[in-house]
Amino acid sequence: RCVQRFLATVATAVGDLPPATATSLNLSHNLLPHLPPGSFSRLPRLLTLDLTHNLLATLAPGAFGGLGALATLNLSHNRLVNLPEGSFLGLGNLRGLLLDHNPLATISPAAFLPLANLTWLTLRGGRLPALGPVAVAAGHLPRLRLLDLCGNRLSALGPGPPLPPSLLALLLCNNSLEGLAGASPGLLPPALRLLDLSYNNISRPSAFAPLRLGNLSRLLVAGNPLDPLGLLEATDLRPRSLDVSGLGLEVARLGQYCRSLGVAPLRRLQLRRNGLRHLPNGSLAACPPATTLDLTGNRLRRVGCLGGLLGVGGGRGELREVVMEHNLLRWPPLCPGWPPLPGVRNLSLRFNRIGGLGPGAFAETPRLRLLRLDLNSLARLDPRGLRGLRWLLELRLDNNLLTDLPPGAFSPLRRLKTLNLRNNRLSVLFPGVLGGLPRLQTLDLGGNNLRHLGGKALGGLGGLRRLYLDRNRLLEVNAETFQPLGVSLEVLDLGGNALRYRSQRLGQRPPFQPLGRLRLLKLQGQRPFGLHIVPQRLFQGLTSLRSLSLAQNGLLAIAADAFDDLGQLEFLTLADSGGGGGDLPAGVFKNLSRLRSLDLENMGLRSLGPQIFGNLSRLERLLLARNQLRGLDKGVATGGLPALRYLDLRKCPLSCACDNAWLPTCPPAYLHSFDTRVCFLDLGLYLFSATSPLVALALALPLLYHRGYWRLRYHLYLLRAWANGRWRPERRRFLYDTFVSYNSADEGWVLGELVPQLEEGGSLRLCLHHRDFRPGRAIVDNIVDAIYNSRKTVCVVSRGYLRSEWCSLEIQLATYRLFEELRDVLVLVFLEPLPEAELSLFHRARRVLLRRTHLRWPQQPQERPLFWAKLIHTLRGGGG
Repeated sequence: RCVQRFLATVATAVGDLPPATATSLNLSHNLLPHLPPGSFSRLPRLLTLDLTHNLLATLAPGAFGGLGALATLNLSHNRLVNLPEGSFLGLGNLRGLLLDHNPLATISPAAFLPLANLTWLTLRGGRLPALGPVAVAAGHLPRLRLLDLCGNRLSALGPGPPLPPSLLALLLCNNSLEGLAGASPGLLPPALRLLDLSYNNISRPSAFAPLRLGNLSRLLVAGNPLDPLGLLEATDLRPRSLDVSGLGLEVARLGQYCRSLGVAPLRRLQLRRNGLRHLPNGSLAACPPATTLDLTGNRLRRVGCLGGLLGVGGGRGELREVVMEHNLLRWPPLCPGWPPLPGVRNLSLRFNRIGGLGPGAFAETPRLRLLRLDLNSLARLDPRGLRGLRWLLELRLDNNLLTDLPPGAFSPLRRLKTLNLRNNRLSVLFPGVLGGLPRLQTLDLGGNNLRHLGGKALGGLGGLRRLYLDRNRLLEVNAETFQPLGVSLEVLDLGGNALRYRSQRLGQRPPFQPLGRLRLLKLQGQRPFGLHIVPQRLFQGLTSLRSLSLAQNGLLAIAADAFDDLGQLEFLTLADSGGGGGDLPAGVFKNLSRLRSLDLENMGLRSLGPQIFGNLSRLERLLLARNQLRGLDKGVATGGLPALRYLDLRKCPLSCACDNAWLPTCPPAYLHSFDTRVCFLDLGLYLFSATSPLVALALALPLLYHRGYWRLRYHLYLLRAWANGRWRPERRRFLYDTFVSYNSADEGWVLGELVPQLEEGGSLRLCLHHRDFRPGRAIVDNIVDAIYNSRKTVCVVSRGYLRSEWCSLEIQLATYRLFEELRDVLVLVFLEPLPEAELSLFHRARRVLLRRTHLRWPQQPQERPLFWAKLIHTLRGGGG
């Protein structure tokens, strides 16, 4: 398995694999973009090859050459767009080919020609537009049994040749075959038994008429707006071959459908996902006797007696299984006054809303072997709710809301072998609550809220073999709790609890001492921070233990004799348990002579000496990845571990030293040509990268200061003016909204266009020379007063304006207001195009402003309403 290794070439993955023994290869979840010819030729005995979830876009001809024994090839979840001829050369023994979820749009007619023994081909989730080209390519597959084309873009069944005569199953679900265009009598081979046309939006039963469906054993058309009875009338399909699940069959038509099935016994009566809300007594009386009744996925809220549904006919005795999953039931089927159904063995009520069980809730089915009530809302269990189920072997109550178990609730279940109470809300087990279950072999209490197990909590379970207590909140375990299970218990799962030891001295009787027959013990992932310490004698008494998991425990210390009693141990994992405790104590594994697999990944180990692995003569797998090992003595891995077959040193900072020369990753002779970059830090490169931007900035600043000081300063004032106007509310009241600065040559435009639009249409008060200047005052004083008593200053710029000294004074005074009050008040209106060469030196300094707040008088009349709207918006404070 080379999964998620970021491999970009096949050679890096197969280069060190033994050709004589490699039979299965998993290269999924890597970065392989292309398979060159003969990529796997050195692995001639390969039987299965998994290349899913890569980036494969092309397959070179002969890419799988040399894999004559390959039986299964999985290329799903890649980027293959087409399959050219020669893609599968050399795969004459291939039985299964998976190409699911590729953007596959075209297939060469000869692409599958070398696959003479292929029996199943899946092309699910592609972009194939029609069935015809696929049928041409599949015509070279004489032994094909299964063809899966679900989830493509098929819009037609033809034109094209018939499908291979050996085909038994054809899956065409989730396509776009609304009208079954191209259907013909010879399209489907006579041997075909399963045809899936679900979810294709087929609405007309007559669309099936050209197809020969008489030989089908099962036709799936769920999710299509079809009338099932009309479909039976329009085709030669046998009624028992039609699966009516998902067709919205109404209660009123159940009788007609059942009568079409005949009277011979039926193996399974499926009425799944039909939207049934209520089934009155006798609804299924016309149906033939069935072994299994499946009502999954409907909207049933209440169901009467099962015998009442079937009526008084002869079908009651043949019923063996009832499935009512994924409904809205709040209570199990209620049966007052009806005789029982002694033949029913299995009853599944999963995924409902059952909140409680009343007395004798299953009296109608007294000989049940399997009862599934998991994934409901059970919060209360009546002490008499399971009365009469003395033949019950397996009871599923997991994933409910049970907070406690009433005493005696399980006492009638004398033959029960499996009791599943996982993922409830149990916080306590009262003494004797599980009593009366002498044959119970599996008890699952994982995922509850148990904090303590009393000495008699598990009493009466002398035959228990498997006990799951993981993901609870147990703070401690003691020998008294497990004493009744000592002669039978083989599997004990205590992972994910709150066990923690603070000293290497146990201070009590070893908790697992009575469990002499235990073979599997899980203590991984104790919460919140792990087990911390493995004390002395913790595992005393576990003389038969074969597998021990202590992973994810943040171990600070392990007693040197912690594993001394585990002489039969074969599998030990301490992965992800590095809590800062340093290296392992010497001789910690000295008595584990039968150990075959040891997982020490991510333990924070810095060194491993011969004293650690002194007696592990049968160890085959040693996992040391993600540790702090800088070296590994050759004697440890070769002489000290004679049976070692697999050594994992991934992501360890191994140094290229002479002690590591024996490793395959290092050169064999004195490490002469090793990569010096692992030992040399190019400090100069880092210093150059850090100081170069600073030096460039120091050179640029004087140039910027010399060439653009005033422009930068002007930008700064503009920014401060913008911020001042945005964040500080305007408190000053102005006498005028706008002072209009213009040349006398442009007075006709000002009085004829500007004033009517702004004062009459825009409701703005303007300050004009001839109208609002005070007589007798100096002209400069009038200009200053007009600018400072107005919110904005509009400059009507033309060639005459630029030649006027008074106009130049007005625009300069308006500009000074920016520096004095941090308020940008200038708005420029250009009456005619002006080249930059005609601007004075002063006006060239205003180029930045000209780009920001200026308007040009349009020559086209249809553009002028937009001009006036922009100008009025700007003068009212809307920005530039």
